[in-house]
Amino acid sequence: MILFYSVLAVGVIVLIPSVKKYIRNTKPLEIPPKWHPILMDKVRFYRELNEEAREDFLEQSGRFLRNVKIIGVAVDVSLEDRLLVAASAVIPLFGFRGWEYVHLDEVLLYPSHFDEQFNFENPKEMIVGMVGSGAMEGKMILSQPDLHLGFDNTQDKMNVGIHEFLHLYDKEDGVIDGVPAAYIGKHLIMPWIDLVRVEMSKIHQGDSTLRGYGGYNGKEFFAVAGEYFFERPHLLQRDHPELYNMLSSIFNQEITEHLSIKESKQEEPGRNSPCPCGSGEKYKRCCLQD
Repeated sequence: MILFYSVLAVGVIVLIPSVKKYIRNTKPLEIPPKWHPILMDKVRFYRELNEEAREDFLEQSGRFLRNVKIIGVAVDVSLEDRLLVAASAVIPLFGFRGWEYVHLDEVLLYPSHFDEQFNFENPKEMIVGMVGSGAMEGKMILSQPDLHLGFDNTQDKMNVGIHEFLHLYDKEDGVIDGVPAAYIGKHLIMPWIDLVRVEMSKIHQGDSTLRGYGGYNGKEFFAVAGEYFFERPHLLQRDHPELYNMLSSIFNQEITEHLSIKESKQEEPGRNSPCPCGSGEKYKRCCLQD
């Protein structure tokens, strides 16, 4: 089964940032104590933060959930669902404390993959996440089971929630084009575009550890590379050091200092087993070397 991501937006590069910070309202933000154990169990990024940073993560999650509706379509929305959506949103923005996504009002959770007509009963395509435009502006759709899978498997460089919020991160300058101009210094825009061309060429030549979907276009490259950055930063730093350094600047996060080299809820594979990251190499020749 082939799963792919889709986004409904095209355009040209806009260099004028439009990101806005949270408007701090006067209503107290109370974080229920039961949030912490759920995030500790499900979200590696949160689990490896220090106590002060966890408090910040909880606050940002609370503000996100205050501003954005999470709606189930033929599914019941649990607290865990809500917190995984919030975590997907907070992780890319964690280097920019207090900033929000401008182009999002609600997230729709579907019971499975779907197609571009939003059909999940016998869909013609297997889309697991989508950021809307036009009539769907301000909305995101996520497959509920794939949202959970993204956090359950921390070794495969894939997380649909983070992937789709990276498209929104990219869209903060007004367009999803693979150049997150709202967050990147203007002096880095052309180096980033040049680096993307080089890295996409490596994907097309089969000489990259990024998954193939990143070679589809620039905006999908950014989301795929960002997933890799947040799930397997040490491997990305080893195999694509220039890309890792550029993403560290874009996200304002030195994530290898935050996440440990090995941390997974899955049982570790045997040395000669296929590597769970999807590289096609044996585990001993790939991620076991991290």
